[in-house]
Amino acid sequence: MAFKFLALLALVAAASAGVLPAAQVYHAAPVSVPVAAAVVKTVAHPVLAKADEEYDPHPQYKFAYDVQDSLSGDSKSQVEERDGDVVRGEYSLIDADGFKRIVQYTSDPVNGFNAVVNRERLVAKAIVKAVAPVAYAAAPVYHH
Repeated sequence: MAFKFLALLALVAAASAGVLPAAQVYHAAPVSVPVAAAVVKTVAHPVLAKADEEYDPHPQYKFAYDVQDSLSGDSKSQVEERDGDVVRGEYSLIDADGFKRIVQYTSDPVNGFNAVVNRERLVAKAIVKAVAPVAYAAAPVYHH
C-alpha cells in the first residue's frame, strides 16, 4: 500500500512540475473515495502558443499537374488556384469503367464547397455492321 501511495505522490509531483500534462478526467458514474485517500488538486497550466510570424491574411497559390503514362494507362490531371478564401479547380481521371471523370469545383465562405461532375466515354462503342444472311446449300447425300 505504501508503494501505491508513493507512486501517486510521484505522479502528482511530476504533473505539478509540468513534466506531465495535466489532463481532465471524466467519469461516467460518481467514484467513491475512501476517507483515508489523499486529495489531489489538479492545476491547469496556460498553453503558450508561438505567434506565426509568416501569417498571410490573403493566401494565394496556383498549381497544376498532368500524368499521362502509356505503360500503365494512368491518366489524370489537376489545376487549382486560391485567392484568399476562394478556391477554384478542376481535375480529371480515368475511371475503371472506361469513362473519363471531369470534376470542376469551387469553395468559398458564402456558398461552401460545390462540384460539378461530368463523365465522358473514352472508347467508342464498336459499330456492328449488318451482315447479309448467308445461304447454306445442303451437301448431296449419297446412299450405297
